[in-house]
Amino acid sequence: MTDAFSELNPPPRLLMGPGPVGVDPRVLRAMSMPMLGQFDPAFTAYMNDTMELLRQIYRTKNQWSLVVDGTARAGIEAILVSLIAPGDKVLVPIFGRFGHLLAEIASRCGGNVTTIEREWGTVFTPDEIEDAIKQHRPRIVALVHGDTSTTMAQPLAEIGPMCRARDIILYSDATATIGGMPVEVDAWQLDAVSGGLQKCLSGPPGSAPITFNERVATIAKHRKHLEAGIKPPGFVDGNGPRVQSNYFDLAMLMDYWSELRLNHHTEATSMLYATREAVRIALQEGLDARFARHRLASDAITAGFRSMGLELFGDQSNKMPNVTGVVVPRGVKPDGVRKMMLDDFGIEIGTSFGPLHGKIWRVGTMGYVCRKENVLICLGALEACLRRFGFKPPAGAGVDAALAVYGKAR
Repeated sequence: MTDAFSELNPPPRLLMGPGPVGVDPRVLRAMSMPMLGQFDPAFTAYMNDTMELLRQIYRTKNQWSLVVDGTARAGIEAILVSLIAPGDKVLVPIFGRFGHLLAEIASRCGGNVTTIEREWGTVFTPDEIEDAIKQHRPRIVALVHGDTSTTMAQPLAEIGPMCRARDIILYSDATATIGGMPVEVDAWQLDAVSGGLQKCLSGPPGSAPITFNERVATIAKHRKHLEAGIKPPGFVDGNGPRVQSNYFDLAMLMDYWSELRLNHHTEATSMLYATREAVRIALQEGLDARFARHRLASDAITAGFRSMGLELFGDQSNKMPNVTGVVVPRGVKPDGVRKMMLDDFGIEIGTSFGPLHGKIWRVGTMGYVCRKENVLICLGALEACLRRFGFKPPAGAGVDAALAVYGKAR
């Protein structure tokens, strides 16, 4: 009975966890625009717009810069399932939860997966990765750029050239970094990169912007096998092994996003609008200005935490500017503080996974949420909650320290 269900009315929240974050109102407005047929010239023009916008935010000239319908994981799967043929050697350096995810997906694709691991809170040196490459001789290296589970960002500028020199394909997951810190696809010689909309781009989950170069496109075309119902007369399949997924087959997605307009799937219209608008907003702000805004918020909130007597987690020289790990003080109930933050202040902060579960909080300052007033509100609320759970920060110290950082930046 419909009377048993009330009108949808989610409570207002300030989302300051590791993602998703609050959606920019301009993106929400874009999502309310009218539906169009997927091959309407107006709609295919929006698809082309989106490709050009993605090239700019990824700082690449790659023709193949497009959207996979689904959350960020859909982009990861599309790239890996199209790249990895059964038996291919894949190296996955792991420094957090999402490295383990890449290893699992690569294994499900039939890859012969080797992993190397770093203590959570640290990242790899280029020499460590190069040594593993020399030892294992992979065909593909899959590496997370920013892992929100540890709040660390892996530098990639030296990894790309070492892979390119050995004809190794380098894929990176930039879900947590795109739009919040530089992702230099061409300059760093990254062959394929995937992202998500729900973090620094301030869109809703459900769209995975990806980019890949001709090296990857050649592999995908070699494995191209069109489904019978849409295969044109005379078409000859590629001579490589068929990609195990139909939906995530890059070769068919390339034809869908090209002038061929292969009728592969029905594009998620509202999510395409959201992607186009979210990336347009980021570029309109200016990437350098946007990155500076995230760095400033990081400086302010970390100064606030330190002034409250809290310890920051991990190697701060490799910390992402859009999420901060805070060590839970001894004797404080981590979930109790999080619950009070949500129930009494309407603020969501995150816990973590695996060895860090219950040991750190993860506080996000991403995209539309990455603003001075939100940093100050979060610090003030956290101070009040900590006092209720037995930890006594100096009164007002966190907010004062953050204000001082913002004051110096004027």
